[in-house]
Amino acid sequence: MRILFDQGTPVPHKRWLAKHTVETAWQRGWAELSNGNLLATAEAAGFELLITTDQNLRYQQNLAARQIAILVITVSNWPALQPHAADVAATVEAMREGSYVEWTPPIS
Repeated sequence: MRILFDQGTPVPHKRWLAKHTVETAWQRGWAELSNGNLLATAEAAGFELLITTDQNLRYQQNLAARQIAILVITVSNWPALQPHAADVAATVEAMREGSYVEWTPPIS
């Protein structure tokens, strides 16, 4: 699966998604694109999943016609996310075209 990390997504998480092709918006030169333009550009480039920490995305964009799947991780702090990286990776595996999932780490 081709995965795009939005600006707030912790880059160290790429290690947990090694069987996928993962790029960041910054690497692609898309760091300054607004959410709507980023989604359209990512879809046109063949990305299948956007991972973001922008919890307002679903309120700001009409996601109904999107083919790209969107995973919103509600934690952007890598030390807090790291113990749950395998859970996020499992969520990625379950994602399907056009799906939208918000993932929050379990409360310990």
